[in-house]
Amino acid sequence: MTETTAPVAKGTMRHGMPGVAVILLLMAAALAVLRPFLPEALLRVPDWLIGPYDVWMQASFDFIKDDLGLIRVTRAVSAALEWVLDATANLLYGKNRWPYAGPLAWSSLAAVAVVVGYAAGQWRLALLAGATFVWIALVGQWELAMQTLSVLIVAAPVAFSLGLVLGILAWKSPRFEAFLLPVLAVLQTLPFFTYLLPAVIFFKVGPTAGCVATIVYAIPPMVLMTVLGLKKVPPEVVEAGQMNGSTRWQMLRHVYLPSARTEILVGVNQVIMLSLAMVVLTAFIGMPGLGAKLLSLMNSLKLGRSFEIGVTIVLLAVTLDRISKAWVIKQPEHYERGTPWWECHRYLVIGVALFVGLSLLARGIPLLDQIDREHELSMGSQIDAVIRAILANDTIDAVTGWMRGVLTTTVLIPFRDAILWLPTASVVLALAAAGHAVGGVRSALLTGGFFMIVALTGWWDRAMITLYTVISAVVIAAAIGLPLGVLAARHKAWSQPVLLICDTAQTFPSFIYLIPAIMLFGVNDVSVVFAIFIFATVPLMRYTIEGIRSVPEELMEAADMSGATRSQKLWKVQIPMALPTMAVGFNQAIMFAFFMVIIAAFIGTQDLGQELQRTLAGNQLGKNFVLGICVALMALAFDHIIMRWSARRRRALGT
Repeated sequence: MTETTAPVAKGTMRHGMPGVAVILLLMAAALAVLRPFLPEALLRVPDWLIGPYDVWMQASFDFIKDDLGLIRVTRAVSAALEWVLDATANLLYGKNRWPYAGPLAWSSLAAVAVVVGYAAGQWRLALLAGATFVWIALVGQWELAMQTLSVLIVAAPVAFSLGLVLGILAWKSPRFEAFLLPVLAVLQTLPFFTYLLPAVIFFKVGPTAGCVATIVYAIPPMVLMTVLGLKKVPPEVVEAGQMNGSTRWQMLRHVYLPSARTEILVGVNQVIMLSLAMVVLTAFIGMPGLGAKLLSLMNSLKLGRSFEIGVTIVLLAVTLDRISKAWVIKQPEHYERGTPWWECHRYLVIGVALFVGLSLLARGIPLLDQIDREHELSMGSQIDAVIRAILANDTIDAVTGWMRGVLTTTVLIPFRDAILWLPTASVVLALAAAGHAVGGVRSALLTGGFFMIVALTGWWDRAMITLYTVISAVVIAAAIGLPLGVLAARHKAWSQPVLLICDTAQTFPSFIYLIPAIMLFGVNDVSVVFAIFIFATVPLMRYTIEGIRSVPEELMEAADMSGATRSQKLWKVQIPMALPTMAVGFNQAIMFAFFMVIIAAFIGTQDLGQELQRTLAGNQLGKNFVLGICVALMALAFDHIIMRWSARRRRALGT
């Protein structure tokens, strides 16, 4: 026991954290208590200190765009990208442009998906891939899905290629890595609206802008996983390559990249999933496809049809996720010299043969080519009727109405008013106290400074409403997700199914979580919190299970030998050892919540997300960037506090 607690005490004394952190916290509390007597300058930043940052940003962007001529470069890139997108669009759903070969028959693409699924993970994945494409065709969503995929199959490879190159450069140059990592951290916390407006201005509304926004959004994980994989290459593997006289290019191509294959493929998986998520969200800037249709139907509150499209998006996401993850764990196949080419590439041969065969058959059998309205099996209107009947049920209406009323009047509104009531200085000092407690002076300056910057932008009240929504949702998610995670971890029969559900839920594009929220609670703050709560519960449950299951067996055996009860083992051994991992889940939940709260602006909020959404209509790039930075800084402050605490806890435990 002494060995595990000693490092904590030593670190605490070295940094002098408790004293300073407590003083800062007491100052924050004192300012809150004395609020009625404080000068206006301590309640909110004075107007004379708030600069026109949006105007300055707008002027800077206009200078770069017009005076430096960046717009001409981006429009040239846009023209080339549009040419590629036209080709993929013509092949997948037909736009009567080059290469004048589309649209391809749905049955031929479904057959290729089955072959790819089988090659990656045998029959289960083959059935999943085939069922997904058959579902899309049968419910009349083929053209919508192909509009989405026509951008995805361009954006994902480009994001992968750029991320791989940037990752290699960062691995080669520590200086470039030191510059790039903070940029990636900001990119990963920026709200998606901040990606959309620059894409529209520089690359025009529609698929081209959607593709560019998707590429930029999906690059960070590819860069990070490439750097991680290349750094983990064993020295003995490197020495073996050098002893064989390999050149630097040969070392990279034949030694480093193959050795980092697993991490790079994990990056590919993340690129695909983020690309799909963003392609759906680019509906806000005129990108056609499943996202645009879902947005339109949800605006009209046609929840049955929305549900159908939601199922399609989920099936696509799960299929792409499962196939890409299967490639991560699938080992490369090696053949003896002289093996026939067709045998080495048998899946490619089978796929091409099925594609060509079904394409020819489709010329004579219309149902194999395109399923018309007469043969569609869409049940949107029936689902709408079922949903209306369920929601009209007196019991359900009474329960949801009671929950909405209680949460709104007794929890959400009082909490929102309390956060808005707090002086700015009080909130900044409280964040600085938390930063100092986990990381000393530097962390205090970072976390307090981040919130101080938000205050200086003049968007403090909107930022606090955003924060209130995030905290409310994450607290509810923790209250439900953590106990469920603990229960699942303690029963081995439950762990795997729950983890599978969590994995599947994490592949859902964020729009999907709005559907049950609107169905149950309408359009209000409770719906927003409910949607974020569902989204944030998944990482909390997942990392709780992983943390408790990863407790070393020898510690559990030692607890058994000392006569500890089941409850004592949980509270004295498992949870203390799992806390660093659980903290990662808590951090992800907060990051997810900040992401989701911006999307929830679609169903009505009064926070930064609502203001960000308005900037799209007015092309206010300067304001858009300032608002995006406010969201990113708040997210980064919480990220820094939680991850520093987790790192200290791991060091204290010696893990």
